[in-house]
Amino acid sequence: MQRRTFLQGALLGPAMLRATSRSRRGPKIGVTDWNLRKTGQVEAVALARRLGFEGVEVSLGRRPVDGRLPLDHSAIQQQYLEAARAQHIALAGTCLDILHVNSLKNDPLGQKWVAQGIPITGKLAARVMLLPFFGKSALSSRGEMDYVADLLKDLGPQAEKAGVLLGLENTISAEDNVRIMERAASPAVKVYYDVGNSTLAGFDVVREIRWLGAARICQMHLKDNPHYLGEGKIDFPGVVAAIQEIGFTDFANLETDCPSGSVDADMARNLAYVRGLLTPNA
Repeated sequence: MQRRTFLQGALLGPAMLRATSRSRRGPKIGVTDWNLRKTGQVEAVALARRLGFEGVEVSLGRRPVDGRLPLDHSAIQQQYLEAARAQHIALAGTCLDILHVNSLKNDPLGQKWVAQGIPITGKLAARVMLLPFFGKSALSSRGEMDYVADLLKDLGPQAEKAGVLLGLENTISAEDNVRIMERAASPAVKVYYDVGNSTLAGFDVVREIRWLGAARICQMHLKDNPHYLGEGKIDFPGVVAAIQEIGFTDFANLETDCPSGSVDADMARNLAYVRGLLTPNA
């Protein structure tokens, strides 16, 4: 069955991409480069396209070179842009994954990386830069949330000028995320909603998606790791219905594990499942 799923995905991926973009309503479906096992590699673009995704989320890198993020080089950015054009696929967004190392909540370098990542994201025409808050970087108090909000208030004008949205991905409630947004007072600060993280944190993701609405969410991650989508504890039919109900049409990116060990087969399987839940346009 895994081989059949892989072959179907490989053969139908591009055709399915064209058909679904015309026939369904709801989000565009992308994928993270790290779950393709191509973190920070331009080859992720072609792989995402071959599997039938509409976009790929690009890692900006955790190991700076001479004080610069790995993608802070025009030649590398040009490689990504040329690959995206050649493959007819979007660079769905970027992930400022160095914030796992230099926490935005308490490390001065965190603010530097956000400021550096904004123009990179703009040059890639990726539009959304994910700001992760997990592990040692997790937001655990109102004081930390206020501190981050004040930093983003300072950085907001730069992001607005570049046409980039700063996406908050974390384990706090939808209400607390909105408090950060309101304190930051910038239309560039939005929620990057991850249904897997929020479920693990104990939140009702269907309710939160409906409460946030499309205007507050810049992008989403879909996952229920270590399970295939639809085989874990998350109500994905309810999640997709809520996404469609609020009129969210930006990228929902798969951040799914590969239980079988095959990226091609498992990504094709999860993509087909999500596409099957998207109801067509009337």
